[in-house]
Amino acid sequence: IYRRYAGLYFSLCVDSTDNELVCLEIIHLFVEILDHYFGNVRELDLVYNFHKVFVITDELVLSGELQESSKKVILDRLGILERIE
Repeated sequence: IYRRYAGLYFSLCVDSTDNELVCLEIIHLFVEILDHYFGNVRELDLVYNFHKVFVITDELVLSGELQESSKKVILDRLGILERIE
């Protein structure tokens, strides 16, 4: 399942029994978080900050399942992690 946002393609590998709409919503939430975190995300943001993208992915998905669906909670956690660094 994939979705295109402003020249960027985001894809998920899922089982045939998984709900496609839920997967598309996960991609949309991920892009919204990236947009808020990087401010209008571009390909270079993802390439040069791949470690931050992995942290965002870890906050969003756990063992292939959606861990947190609230954008505010995820962004708050990312803010806490930024202060720790």
